[in-house]
Amino acid sequence: MDADPYAGFPAGFFARTDPDDDARFYEPPRLVTHIDDGAIAAVGAVYAELGLDGDAPSPVHVLDLMSSWVSHFRAPPAALTIVGMNRTELAANPAATERVVVDLNTDPVLPFADGSFDGATCCVSVDYLVRPLEVFGEVARVLRPGAPFVCTFSNRCFPTKAIHGWLAADDVGRATIVGEYFRRTPGFGAPDAVRVTPEHHRGDPLFAVWAHRLAPDAS
Repeated sequence: MDADPYAGFPAGFFARTDPDDDARFYEPPRLVTHIDDGAIAAVGAVYAELGLDGDAPSPVHVLDLMSSWVSHFRAPPAALTIVGMNRTELAANPAATERVVVDLNTDPVLPFADGSFDGATCCVSVDYLVRPLEVFGEVARVLRPGAPFVCTFSNRCFPTKAIHGWLAADDVGRATIVGEYFRRTPGFGAPDAVRVTPEHHRGDPLFAVWAHRLAPDAS
């Protein structure tokens, strides 16, 4: 029998205060931003640094997970596939070239072929995943070798929908949690974690954790 990929996480780590159907919670469209302008700019800077936006040296196709009506690129990539739960929010995203409604907590399987994307993003949403290793495994599958997957997050969330392990951690601990998801997912290299906004930034802090898809013979 294969070892449990979640071994070592405390009991209840991935439980939530509100375990009810996420589709009901996310049914009302929320056409708002969940971080302030400074943090939004920091997200765009990370995407640009990783070569995921429209200023990349060559056109890229990016997958934006748990997306909404805005994806925070400085300049949209040549192709942007967004995956989320609210059809109205996805339809309002002007950067998207493809929109797919998926509840990753119900079904983490991504409806895309292997090696379809040049990069993947997940902005202020990784804290809601109850099966993160399955989702990260699917992201690894659909990325091309060398492609980055970057998760950005702040200290805001819907507390009833975030996993208990996330709520119990501080900022450094949350970066460690996301890094551990990468470390436990075959196909990714060693993760990097940075605080993108300055230490004494007055607005929302912004953190980024990312890793690159390894070549098949290196994973």
